[in-house]
Amino acid sequence: MQKPCIICVAITGSLPRKEMNPAVPISVAEQIESTQEAFEAGATICHAHVRNDDESPSSDPNKFALLKQGLEKHCPGMIIQFSTGGRSGAGQERGGMLPLSPDMASLTVGSNNFPNRVYENPPDLVDFLAAEMKKYEIKPEVEAFDLSHIHQAAAMRADGRLNSPLYVQFVMGVKNAMPADRDVFDYYIKTMERLLPDSEWCAAGIGRHQLEVNEWCIAAGGHARTGLEDNIRLDKHALAPSNAALVKRVTELCACYERPVATPQQARQILGLSQKQLSD
Repeated sequence: MQKPCIICVAITGSLPRKEMNPAVPISVAEQIESTQEAFEAGATICHAHVRNDDESPSSDPNKFALLKQGLEKHCPGMIIQFSTGGRSGAGQERGGMLPLSPDMASLTVGSNNFPNRVYENPPDLVDFLAAEMKKYEIKPEVEAFDLSHIHQAAAMRADGRLNSPLYVQFVMGVKNAMPADRDVFDYYIKTMERLLPDSEWCAAGIGRHQLEVNEWCIAAGGHARTGLEDNIRLDKHALAPSNAALVKRVTELCACYERPVATPQQARQILGLSQKQLSD
Protein backbone atom coordinates (compact mmCIF):
# COMPACT_ATOMS: atom_id res chain seq x y z
CA MET A 1 0.00 0.00 0.00
CA GLN A 2 1.26 3.47 -0.83
CA LYS A 3 2.09 5.90 1.97
CA PRO A 4 -1.05 7.58 3.34
CA CYS A 5 -1.44 11.20 2.28
CA ILE A 6 -1.73 13.75 5.07
CA ILE A 7 -4.21 16.51 4.22
CA CYS A 8 -3.68 19.90 5.85
CA VAL A 9 -6.54 22.41 5.76
CA ALA A 10 -5.58 26.08 6.07
CA ILE A 11 -8.89 27.37 7.33
CA THR A 12 -8.80 31.16 7.33
CA GLY A 13 -5.55 32.99 6.63
CA SER A 14 -4.92 36.61 7.46
CA LEU A 15 -5.92 38.65 4.43
CA PRO A 16 -8.61 41.32 4.84
CA ARG A 17 -12.09 39.78 4.58
CA LYS A 18 -12.93 41.92 1.54
CA GLU A 19 -10.07 40.26 -0.35
CA MET A 20 -11.19 36.73 0.44
CA ASN A 21 -14.01 34.35 -0.27
CA PRO A 22 -17.05 35.17 1.92
CA ALA A 23 -17.05 31.52 3.02
CA VAL A 24 -13.83 32.07 4.99
CA PRO A 25 -14.50 31.49 8.73
CA ILE A 26 -13.56 34.50 10.87
CA SER A 27 -14.68 34.07 14.49
CA VAL A 28 -13.31 31.28 16.66
CA ALA A 29 -16.72 29.59 16.64
CA GLU A 30 -16.85 29.74 12.82
CA GLN A 31 -13.31 28.35 12.61
CA ILE A 32 -14.13 25.42 14.86
CA GLU A 33 -17.26 24.57 12.87
CA SER A 34 -15.47 24.84 9.52
CA THR A 35 -12.53 22.75 10.75
CA GLN A 36 -14.82 20.05 12.09
CA GLU A 37 -16.45 19.75 8.67
CA ALA A 38 -13.01 19.55 7.02
CA PHE A 39 -11.84 16.99 9.59
CA GLU A 40 -14.84 14.80 8.88
CA ALA A 41 -14.04 15.12 5.15
CA GLY A 42 -10.49 13.81 5.68
CA ALA A 43 -8.19 16.63 6.87
CA THR A 44 -5.82 15.68 9.68
CA ILE A 45 -3.88 18.96 10.15
CA CYS A 46 -5.52 22.31 10.85
CA HIS A 47 -3.32 25.30 9.98
CA ALA A 48 -4.82 28.23 11.87
CA HIS A 49 -4.65 31.99 12.27
CA VAL A 50 -7.00 33.97 14.51
CA ARG A 51 -8.59 37.39 14.02
CA ASN A 52 -9.69 40.35 16.08
CA ASP A 53 -13.33 41.40 16.34
CA ASP A 54 -12.75 43.84 13.46
CA GLU A 55 -11.57 40.83 11.38
CA SER A 56 -7.94 41.99 11.29
CA PRO A 57 -5.20 39.41 11.97
CA SER A 58 -4.49 38.81 15.64
CA SER A 59 -1.71 37.34 17.77
CA ASP A 60 -3.93 37.16 20.87
CA PRO A 61 -2.97 33.97 22.77
CA ASN A 62 -6.43 33.89 24.36
CA LYS A 63 -8.08 33.47 20.97
CA PHE A 64 -5.60 30.75 20.03
CA ALA A 65 -6.35 29.02 23.35
CA LEU A 66 -10.10 29.06 22.68
CA LEU A 67 -9.54 27.71 19.18
CA LYS A 68 -7.25 24.94 20.45
CA GLN A 69 -9.76 23.96 23.12
CA GLY A 70 -12.60 23.78 20.60
CA LEU A 71 -10.61 21.78 18.06
CA GLU A 72 -9.49 19.27 20.67
CA LYS A 73 -13.11 18.77 21.67
CA HIS A 74 -14.72 18.56 18.23
CA CYS A 75 -11.86 17.12 16.15
CA PRO A 76 -10.30 14.44 18.37
CA GLY A 77 -6.79 13.52 17.30
CA MET A 78 -6.49 16.26 14.69
CA ILE A 79 -3.05 17.89 14.52
CA ILE A 80 -3.30 21.55 15.52
CA GLN A 81 -0.82 23.83 13.78
CA PHE A 82 -0.64 27.53 14.65
CA SER A 83 0.74 30.12 12.27
CA THR A 84 3.64 32.34 13.36
CA GLY A 85 3.34 34.27 10.09
CA GLY A 86 4.12 37.95 9.74
CA ARG A 87 0.57 39.24 9.38
CA SER A 88 -0.31 38.15 12.91
CA GLY A 89 2.12 40.41 14.75
CA ALA A 90 5.54 42.02 14.81
CA GLY A 91 8.79 40.45 15.95
CA GLN A 92 8.65 38.00 18.83
CA GLU A 93 4.93 38.74 19.25
CA ARG A 94 4.46 36.30 16.37
CA GLY A 95 5.32 33.46 18.75
CA GLY A 96 3.10 34.59 21.60
CA MET A 97 0.81 31.56 21.30
CA LEU A 98 3.60 28.96 21.36
CA PRO A 99 3.40 28.43 25.18
CA LEU A 100 -0.01 26.84 24.45
CA SER A 101 1.99 23.88 23.03
CA PRO A 102 0.08 23.13 19.83
CA ASP A 103 1.18 19.99 18.01
CA MET A 104 2.86 22.04 15.28
CA ALA A 105 3.58 25.62 14.25
CA SER A 106 4.63 27.14 10.95
CA LEU A 107 8.20 28.42 10.69
CA THR A 108 9.44 30.44 7.73
CA VAL A 109 13.24 30.36 7.82
CA GLY A 110 14.00 33.23 5.42
CA SER A 111 12.56 36.35 3.82
CA ASN A 112 10.96 36.82 0.42
CA ASN A 113 8.73 39.17 -1.54
CA PHE A 114 4.94 39.11 -1.24
CA PRO A 115 2.56 40.86 -3.67
CA ASN A 116 2.84 44.27 -1.97
CA ARG A 117 5.50 43.95 0.70
CA VAL A 118 8.54 42.07 1.92
CA TYR A 119 7.77 39.09 4.15
CA GLU A 120 10.52 39.67 6.70
CA ASN A 121 11.98 36.74 8.61
CA PRO A 122 15.34 37.96 9.93
CA PRO A 123 17.76 35.37 11.33
CA ASP A 124 17.36 36.43 14.96
CA LEU A 125 13.57 36.09 14.78
CA VAL A 126 13.82 32.71 13.04
CA ASP A 127 16.18 31.49 15.77
CA PHE A 128 13.84 32.79 18.50
CA LEU A 129 10.78 31.05 17.03
CA ALA A 130 12.71 27.81 16.47
CA ALA A 131 13.98 27.88 20.06
CA GLU A 132 10.46 28.48 21.41
CA MET A 133 9.16 25.53 19.39
CA LYS A 134 11.90 23.34 20.84
CA LYS A 135 11.16 24.60 24.35
CA TYR A 136 7.47 23.71 24.11
CA GLU A 137 8.03 20.48 22.12
CA ILE A 138 6.23 21.79 19.04
CA LYS A 139 7.06 20.32 15.65
CA PRO A 140 7.82 23.07 13.12
CA GLU A 141 6.37 23.01 9.64
CA VAL A 142 9.13 24.70 7.65
CA GLU A 143 7.54 26.95 5.03
CA ALA A 144 9.81 27.13 1.98
CA PHE A 145 8.99 30.11 -0.22
CA ASP A 146 12.36 29.76 -1.94
CA LEU A 147 14.95 27.04 -2.62
CA SER A 148 17.31 28.72 -0.16
CA HIS A 149 14.81 28.03 2.61
CA ILE A 150 15.24 24.28 2.15
CA HIS A 151 19.01 24.71 2.42
CA GLN A 152 18.57 26.87 5.52
CA ALA A 153 16.31 24.26 7.12
CA ALA A 154 18.96 21.61 6.48
CA ALA A 155 21.61 23.84 8.07
CA MET A 156 19.39 24.43 11.12
CA ARG A 157 18.86 20.70 11.48
CA ALA A 158 22.60 20.04 11.17
CA ASP A 159 23.49 22.48 13.97
CA GLY A 160 20.66 21.40 16.25
CA ARG A 161 18.32 24.36 15.97
CA LEU A 162 15.72 22.03 14.42
CA ASN A 163 15.10 18.40 15.33
CA SER A 164 14.87 15.52 12.87
CA PRO A 165 12.88 14.54 10.99
CA LEU A 166 11.73 17.80 9.42
CA TYR A 167 8.43 18.55 7.74
CA VAL A 168 8.81 21.02 4.87
CA GLN A 169 6.07 22.73 2.93
CA PHE A 170 6.79 24.20 -0.52
CA VAL A 171 4.75 27.39 -0.99
CA MET A 172 4.20 28.01 -4.70
CA GLY A 173 2.22 30.59 -6.61
CA VAL A 174 2.55 33.69 -4.39
CA LYS A 175 2.94 36.74 -6.62
CA ASN A 176 6.57 37.97 -6.66
CA ALA A 177 7.77 34.75 -4.96
CA MET A 178 8.24 31.21 -6.28
CA PRO A 179 5.79 30.40 -9.08
CA ALA A 180 3.88 27.14 -9.33
CA ASP A 181 6.35 25.62 -11.77
CA ARG A 182 6.59 21.85 -12.23
CA ASP A 183 10.33 21.83 -12.91
CA VAL A 184 10.93 23.82 -9.70
CA PHE A 185 8.64 21.48 -7.78
CA ASP A 186 10.55 18.44 -9.03
CA TYR A 187 13.87 20.08 -8.09
CA TYR A 188 12.55 20.86 -4.61
CA ILE A 189 11.83 17.14 -4.16
CA LYS A 190 15.28 16.26 -5.48
CA THR A 191 16.82 18.73 -3.01
CA MET A 192 14.83 17.23 -0.14
CA GLU A 193 16.00 13.74 -1.09
CA ARG A 194 19.61 14.93 -1.16
CA LEU A 195 19.71 17.16 1.94
CA LEU A 196 16.88 15.82 4.11
CA PRO A 197 16.25 12.22 3.03
CA ASP A 198 14.52 11.24 6.28
CA SER A 199 12.06 14.15 6.16
CA GLU A 200 8.49 14.53 4.91
CA TRP A 201 7.24 17.24 2.59
CA CYS A 202 4.05 18.78 1.28
CA ALA A 203 3.19 21.74 -0.92
CA ALA A 204 0.66 24.55 -1.09
CA GLY A 205 -0.47 26.00 -4.40
CA ILE A 206 -1.88 29.50 -4.06
CA GLY A 207 -5.08 30.62 -5.80
CA ARG A 208 -5.77 28.91 -9.11
CA HIS A 209 -2.75 26.66 -8.60
CA GLN A 210 -4.17 24.89 -5.54
CA LEU A 211 -5.64 21.80 -7.17
CA GLU A 212 -2.77 21.56 -9.64
CA VAL A 213 -0.18 21.47 -6.86
CA ASN A 214 -2.36 19.10 -4.82
CA GLU A 215 -2.20 16.64 -7.71
CA TRP A 216 1.56 17.02 -8.11
CA CYS A 217 2.03 16.21 -4.41
CA ILE A 218 -0.25 13.20 -4.38
CA ALA A 219 1.27 11.73 -7.54
CA ALA A 220 4.83 12.24 -6.26
CA GLY A 221 4.22 10.64 -2.85
CA GLY A 222 4.09 13.80 -0.74
CA HIS A 223 1.36 15.35 1.35
CA ALA A 224 -1.16 18.04 0.43
CA ARG A 225 -2.38 21.38 1.76
CA THR A 226 -5.69 22.90 0.80
CA GLY A 227 -8.17 25.35 2.30
CA LEU A 228 -9.70 28.78 1.93
CA GLU A 229 -6.57 30.58 3.16
CA ASP A 230 -4.83 29.65 -0.08
CA ASN A 231 -7.76 29.64 -2.46
CA ILE A 232 -9.97 32.66 -3.13
CA ARG A 233 -11.53 31.03 -6.19
CA LEU A 234 -11.47 27.52 -7.59
CA ASP A 235 -11.74 29.04 -11.06
CA LYS A 236 -12.98 32.26 -12.64
CA HIS A 237 -16.59 31.10 -12.48
CA ALA A 238 -17.14 29.64 -9.02
CA LEU A 239 -16.20 30.39 -5.44
CA ALA A 240 -15.06 27.50 -3.26
CA PRO A 241 -18.07 26.81 -1.03
CA SER A 242 -16.18 25.66 2.07
CA ASN A 243 -12.98 24.23 3.50
CA ALA A 244 -14.64 20.81 3.56
CA ALA A 245 -15.38 21.02 -0.16
CA LEU A 246 -11.71 21.67 -0.89
CA VAL A 247 -10.66 18.76 1.32
CA LYS A 248 -13.09 16.50 -0.52
CA ARG A 249 -11.43 17.40 -3.83
CA VAL A 250 -8.07 16.31 -2.41
CA THR A 251 -9.51 12.99 -1.21
CA GLU A 252 -10.89 12.42 -4.70
CA LEU A 253 -7.40 12.99 -6.14
CA CYS A 254 -6.00 10.54 -3.59
CA ALA A 255 -8.46 7.93 -4.82
CA CYS A 256 -7.39 8.55 -8.42
CA TYR A 257 -3.76 7.87 -7.52
CA GLU A 258 -4.57 5.03 -5.10
CA ARG A 259 -3.19 6.99 -2.15
CA PRO A 260 -5.01 6.29 1.11
CA VAL A 261 -5.96 9.37 3.11
CA ALA A 262 -4.08 9.41 6.42
CA THR A 263 -6.06 9.01 9.60
CA PRO A 264 -5.11 11.26 12.54
CA GLN A 265 -3.15 8.38 14.09
CA GLN A 266 -1.30 7.64 10.84
CA ALA A 267 -0.54 11.34 10.33
CA ARG A 268 0.94 11.59 13.81
CA GLN A 269 3.07 8.50 13.25
CA ILE A 270 4.33 9.74 9.87
CA LEU A 271 5.28 13.13 11.35
CA GLY A 272 6.99 11.65 14.39
CA LEU A 273 4.65 13.19 16.92
CA SER A 274 4.92 11.60 20.33
CA GLN A 275 2.78 8.78 21.62
CA LYS A 276 1.69 11.11 24.43
CA GLN A 277 0.30 13.53 21.86
CA LEU A 278 -1.28 10.58 20.05
CA SER A 279 -3.21 9.54 23.13
CA ASP A 280 -4.35 13.03 24.23
